[in-house]
Amino acid sequence: MTKYLGLVSLNPVKKAQLVFARRRNNERRRFVDMIIFLLPLQKESCKFERKKWRRMEVREFIRKEVSDWEDEEVGRARFKAFSGQRSDWEPTYRFWNHLILSIAKHFRLLIISPSQVKNNWFNRNGLTPLCLDQVLLEMYNEGEIVRSGDIMDPTSGRMSILLRKFTNLMLKPTPSLEALLQDRLILVTLLKDKAVEVVKLLSESHWTCSCVVTMKKFQDICGGPEEASAVLSHLSETGKARYLSIRKKEFVEGVKVSLSSAPVSNISSLDSDVLHLVSTTERLQQQLDVIDRRCEMSKKSALAFLRSGNKKVALRHARELKLANESREKCASFLNRVEEVLSVIANAESTKKVSEAIQIGAQAIKENKISVEEVEFCLQELEESIESQKQVEKALESTPSYTDVGDEDIEEEFKNLELEVGSENLQVLTSQTGVDSAVEVEALESADSLSDALSNLKLTGNTNRESASKNPMLAMRQNKSKKLELEAT
Repeated sequence: MTKYLGLVSLNPVKKAQLVFARRRNNERRRFVDMIIFLLPLQKESCKFERKKWRRMEVREFIRKEVSDWEDEEVGRARFKAFSGQRSDWEPTYRFWNHLILSIAKHFRLLIISPSQVKNNWFNRNGLTPLCLDQVLLEMYNEGEIVRSGDIMDPTSGRMSILLRKFTNLMLKPTPSLEALLQDRLILVTLLKDKAVEVVKLLSESHWTCSCVVTMKKFQDICGGPEEASAVLSHLSETGKARYLSIRKKEFVEGVKVSLSSAPVSNISSLDSDVLHLVSTTERLQQQLDVIDRRCEMSKKSALAFLRSGNKKVALRHARELKLANESREKCASFLNRVEEVLSVIANAESTKKVSEAIQIGAQAIKENKISVEEVEFCLQELEESIESQKQVEKALESTPSYTDVGDEDIEEEFKNLELEVGSENLQVLTSQTGVDSAVEVEALESADSLSDALSNLKLTGNTNRESASKNPMLAMRQNKSKKLELEAT
């Protein structure tokens, strides 16, 4: 009642403004309530559409993978239940085993549901394989798949993990077929490949022998919380990762992963501090993204109102933009400080590793009784080889590149070369004809001289013998000239 009495005492202009403001607030509340009501429905519809598209993609992949999938006779033989001895249905089992693994690898599915496999993947005109339950049971017995309930909890302690591993080795529980079909199944081969891929991705962004990441980032890398739990369980069993958590202002979970061949070390207080810093950087980065979006919206609104002539509203948006930029600068400076602390910690760790390597090298030198001169000689040879390698790289870099030459220049140069080759061929032909004529003339002259020499051979034979007896050098020259004349003929 006092609320309405207050409205009566106001002048008509302010009264209209208040009524309009309340109506606008009520409309906003209704709009927000409608969005809150429609969001779950939209998520469900989006999830249904994704499942529908995935089912269509799987069926299309099966048709490409299996050429006779639409054959009725072959399909009837594959879809019937197993009967008889194992040798009778072994080929059919291998077919379904290979097809399930191929689909999972193609669509990067680490965890599958038996009902999804049976009713969505292999549902052909309302018919499902009767042997698929037995196929999944055989894959479980052979160790190709495990239940999600069989893997150990990575968040549990070290002793519970060892106890769980011991019980699995000594007393491996054999689940019933109903329990197996109701659980989520993990493909062991894809789990190992995913673990290797996760370690590789982390090693690309970290240059130390181990790294600490938040659980949120680890889940993003693995593809979801369920996949992250399976990968972390496998890495924990192999000694490549450890779970850690801190509780300061809020509860933060993280993972320490070994990026080398050595097993991961125990969790220390430094790892907890690094996890706190890493989570702080992620929160600051999220704040920066929100501020950037706000700045972009304020800038667009200010420009739009300025173009429309509403300078008052444009000035208000410009003021919001300025405040957002100031808060962004503060957030960015704080983020840079945290990143500097993380880089100092990483450098300290690398320096520690270098000092340990130097100590190991000094110990090896003492044990093998290597002198300082030999070490200096090896270092000098290493420097020379590095210098020669740099010179080779510089020489390779200084070679001219032909990427800047155009096709038109190449064609023009090719035409010039063709003209030069044609002119050279003409010169060679003319010179060859002159040489042939000269050779013919010389051949005729040599034939005439040979006939004259043969005719005078008898006349000069006696005189030549006398001169040869008197001068042996003259005889040798004459013999050589005769040989040349005979070769010319």
